[in-house]
Amino acid sequence: MSRVANAPISLPSDVNIKLDGNMMVVKGKLGELTFGLHESVKLDIGQDEIKIVWDDSVKNAKAFAGTARASINNMVKGVSEGFVKKMQLVGVGYRAQVSGNLLTLSLGYSNPVEYSVPEGVTVEAPSQTELHIKGSDKQKVGQVASEIRSFRPPEPYKGKGVRIADEYVARKEAKKK
Repeated sequence: MSRVANAPISLPSDVNIKLDGNMMVVKGKLGELTFGLHESVKLDIGQDEIKIVWDDSVKNAKAFAGTARASINNMVKGVSEGFVKKMQLVGVGYRAQVSGNLLTLSLGYSNPVEYSVPEGVTVEAPSQTELHIKGSDKQKVGQVASEIRSFRPPEPYKGKGVRIADEYVARKEAKKK
């Protein structure tokens, strides 16, 4: 059984938490995030840490507490440090350009793929074959990375495609005559 909910969350000095009923607002230097707590989960907010307390009489209360602890920890980390996903474009002629909140990808199709970056997430292209997706919401950053990857997922024979930087692509041997 997981013991995620038992671990306290350390609170940096530049992060403020406001609790209004079951709605929680986390503010930091990189933004503001909200989270709705389950009725069986309560927070014990101290000076420099948060502890999760749950009601044992509710059937899945510990599961809700573990989920809440992980989400709150990600929110605290997101508004203080932020999250970054690094992506690579592997293939001849594969390029990326960013202008404002519009990402233009040349991925070997007849027309370039244009992707409108959602609010709260920024995309940078340090080189033509690299992308850095940054934001304070871990879920949003991962979702944007997944949507960009879905335009041309890596294929197993040559390894061409859009991949997350630390992703392993299982390579296959070509057909023999």
